[in-house]
Amino acid sequence: MKFGSTETYIATEELQMAVNAAVTLERPLLIKGEPGTGKTMLAEEIASSLGMKIITWYVKSTTKAQQGLYEYDAVSRLRDSQLGDDRVHDINNYIDKGKLWEAFEADEKVVLLIDEIDKADIEFPNDLLLELDKMEFHVYETGRTVKAENRPIVVITSNNEKELPDAFLRRCFFHYIQFPDRKTMQDIVDVHHPNIKQELVKDAMEIFFEVRKVPGLKKKPSTSELIDWLKLLMADDIPEEILKSRDTSKAIPPLYGALVKNEQDVQLLERLAFMNRRKSE
Repeated sequence: MKFGSTETYIATEELQMAVNAAVTLERPLLIKGEPGTGKTMLAEEIASSLGMKIITWYVKSTTKAQQGLYEYDAVSRLRDSQLGDDRVHDINNYIDKGKLWEAFEADEKVVLLIDEIDKADIEFPNDLLLELDKMEFHVYETGRTVKAENRPIVVITSNNEKELPDAFLRRCFFHYIQFPDRKTMQDIVDVHHPNIKQELVKDAMEIFFEVRKVPGLKKKPSTSELIDWLKLLMADDIPEEILKSRDTSKAIPPLYGALVKNEQDVQLLERLAFMNRRKSE
């Protein structure tokens, strides 16, 4: 069964090939791209498209690789032993299974999403090399080896906040999600807003891509922000004439808070608009 675009997700031909290649090679699929380009949603759509369950491990700056395998609660066991609790005789009562263990023990093949791996410490990817390569790990407290009964499809996302180790990269199939061109963006908008007026989409996309071109923006608006902005434009029933007649160089967009997400960028757009108005006077 091959992955392709779905009713709710537009995948380019290159992205489809990358997903299917990673599945065929049984290697983790490392996905990079601008925030808001659908990296996390991709894993969800792979699971939906292939009829599989998805297990998601959200990585934070404090996350350790061991947490994905299991955690042993020695403190609780010591406390229970002092209280004479019978649970203390079975060490399994104090082992909490992580997301990798859950994926390895699944009765059927699942999709395992390791989301935003670059948020963690630089050693985090290296600490998972063997486990993701061999699809097994050892539980030292019990002497048991946990091995994947059905090798999961592993999807790893990164926002490129830090470089990943070469040894880790060698074990992955890599794909960078390019920012959508206008045709692909039109397809994405149609999926999310099937009943939207096409004239509104055309005018809004003109403004959206103009904003993305502004030099010096700290954060360019993303696909997800365009989708949110269009939803607001429809909800507020913004007249099409406001977008159509608007001079993109002399005023910032209506409801710009959906597109621009920090005060520096708002000030930059206001400054550019003011300077352009002065030039035309």
